[in-house]
Amino acid sequence: MAAPDTKWIMARDIMIEFAEKTGLSPAGLSQERYLWTDAFAVCNFLGLYRKTGDERYRRLALLLVDQVHAVLGRHRRDDERNGWISGLSEEEGRRHPTKGGLRIGKGMRERKPAGPFDERLEWDRDGQYFHYLTQWMHALDCVSRVTGDPTFNRWALELAKAAHFGFAYAPREGEKKRLYWKMSIDLSYPLVSSMGHHDPLEGLITYSELQATARKLSGRSPSQELSGEIADMLVICESKDWATDDPLGIGGLLVGACRMAELILAGGFPRRDLFEVVLENSLASIESFERQSPLKLPAGYRLAFRELGLSIGLQAAQRLRALAGRYPDVFKEPLCHSHIQNLSRYTRLGEEINEFWLESKNRESAAWSEHRNINMVMLATSLDPEGYLSPL
Repeated sequence: MAAPDTKWIMARDIMIEFAEKTGLSPAGLSQERYLWTDAFAVCNFLGLYRKTGDERYRRLALLLVDQVHAVLGRHRRDDERNGWISGLSEEEGRRHPTKGGLRIGKGMRERKPAGPFDERLEWDRDGQYFHYLTQWMHALDCVSRVTGDPTFNRWALELAKAAHFGFAYAPREGEKKRLYWKMSIDLSYPLVSSMGHHDPLEGLITYSELQATARKLSGRSPSQELSGEIADMLVICESKDWATDDPLGIGGLLVGACRMAELILAGGFPRRDLFEVVLENSLASIESFERQSPLKLPAGYRLAFRELGLSIGLQAAQRLRALAGRYPDVFKEPLCHSHIQNLSRYTRLGEEINEFWLESKNRESAAWSEHRNINMVMLATSLDPEGYLSPL
């Protein structure tokens, strides 16, 4: 495995290649913007800036934010509609680029309301995903924390408002709210009505994170208060089991647990008991994943970005263990302490994943090439997660 002091150099090289390949810098006529990938990329550039002090990486992060808003905050070029998907004027749209949400960036146009549903094609169709929007909220929040500019946090809060309004609904009057998994580009109708397994948890954590940053930057409650949205998410999260066999999902749980711990320390997370449930479900999930031994399969049968998500999560678990060590009185419950310690036993799985995808022959598979951009950026994050896992 590469030495720690060389990992960030490999991550830097990957991110420079990504910037060139996707039309970020130098700016290309074809700008390949995809919301999930770009959220991680923004965090990676911020991490490189914090590590080196080189303004080039800060500029790339800010340039990418502008490009994402200019491309994914507006209607597609092949759409009969034009302008900001929020419906705002050009001037207002530039001031509030996230008020209508942000497109995924898929290659195909979205399905019309009366169009036939094809599950296979739906994966390739545009629209909005809640779990992509929460990643972008996190990226914008990280920009504010690194630069001290509250504008990006405000945009994240406005995005949270728009996303929650579009995705959260009650099936019938008086019933518990749910979240649509996928919405139309203008958030006017659902494309997939089922709820993502971890979407409400990610929403709750991210909303709480945005409010904590806003208070830190301004010293008071944010103007875009999310207390109602947080209350909704708490109800949706009630009594849910978060366990999963998906490596990306497990990684998300581990990252979420670390972010919850930071929020608890900052006094900004409303439910300590939910933190303990996520720890328990994370441990059960990683134990099940290891028993299945999917990391023994050849590259052609594996999805790199999903495995790299797990590697990132396992590094978050290491951070969580360090937090528990620094603040033993906060994390003193025996079961909580035990789960945190047991999760750290799986660090080697993350190292194994990184080693596998650093092998050039494993990046020659069709499975890697078909998702090249997202794989590149997630590998860079896994090699140097400082930007993505930056503390509150």
